[in-house]
Amino acid sequence: MSGPDGYRWIDRTDQLQEVVEALLDQPRYALDTEFHRERTYYPKLALVQIAWPDDLVLIDPLAVDITELAPLFESDVLGVLHAAQQDLDVLTHAVGAVPRRLYDTQIAAGFVGYGTPSLVALLQGEIDVTPAKGDRLTDWLRRPLTDDQCDYAAADVAYLLEVHDLLEAKLHEMDRNSWVVDACNELLAKPVSGSAPDDAWMKLKDTRALRPKARAVAQAVAAWRERRAMSVDIPVRHVLPDLAVLGIAQRQPTTVKELAQTRGVDERSLRGSLADDIIAAVKAGQAAEPPLARVSTDDLDRGLRPAVTLVSAWVSQVARTERIDTSILATRNDIVALLSGDVDARLARGWRAELLGDGIRDLVAGRAGLTFDGERGLRLVEIASAD
Repeated sequence: MSGPDGYRWIDRTDQLQEVVEALLDQPRYALDTEFHRERTYYPKLALVQIAWPDDLVLIDPLAVDITELAPLFESDVLGVLHAAQQDLDVLTHAVGAVPRRLYDTQIAAGFVGYGTPSLVALLQGEIDVTPAKGDRLTDWLRRPLTDDQCDYAAADVAYLLEVHDLLEAKLHEMDRNSWVVDACNELLAKPVSGSAPDDAWMKLKDTRALRPKARAVAQAVAAWRERRAMSVDIPVRHVLPDLAVLGIAQRQPTTVKELAQTRGVDERSLRGSLADDIIAAVKAGQAAEPPLARVSTDDLDRGLRPAVTLVSAWVSQVARTERIDTSILATRNDIVALLSGDVDARLARGWRAELLGDGIRDLVAGRAGLTFDGERGLRLVEIASAD
């Protein structure tokens, strides 16, 4: 396939092998993917874009053995991506590997004053480039791709290395390069789809309202749903909607008739052996130890609950002052985890503890308070001891 100047189309495995050999001699490369997952459980990889100095390739995973990328991903060559979480998911399943050394420009931008920027916003802000808009609903699995599709895909990686250089320079001045490395490693450690079926229940809303035994049933049924969706490669909602999982957890049906009368359960769930499988999952949940609920403000000591709001206000102020995206600095769940004594809380270690630790400890201990600084901000002030 041919296309506009500026990129090479790779649709033979030997061509991909040559690309990998060339990249292994590079210090870094820019990477992006296009994929679909609307009708499947696993994302379907449709295109891989890679750029490095003086070259840019669009790789057709429908025509080549895309696992040939694994040696590159497992090497010391740095992969530069933007908003990489979904790319990591699709690459895990398609290639069996992801870049071992990862740099996410969206994360990096969050440390220099951006708030979770899109790639377009980052390109506009850093190099004054506005790439052509693409069709959000374009079919990337169609072949041949149009020139407009290829140009749009190529633009996703064409400027990433330039942006990487600019962000790294700013981060160096702010002495935050290591913070970005830590945050990108956190991203690499996040589970991908299909890796933890027993934790699928935690994605359900309103599970905190469930009693312990119902929570155990919700865990078992959600895990069954996840594995079923994986086995036939369909979205979990096509196996059972969330409402049905919660309804089953509360009603805990033991017969097909009871299951049919459960809120959210439709006829699809009663066909063949599915109903028997669901009832078996219910029984397994009834016999299991209830999982621990997610920590929330309600789980904190009553005296500490007001501290969540207070600490949240301080975190937001520090984020503004330090020009760090608040979602990177600390979420509400991070604050609750720290106050509840979770030793694995993100705020208890690393750069976050250095930046926030003393202030949070002083606030919670009553040694400090917050006051307005007269410029629409908050200031941490020491509270004199009554002794």
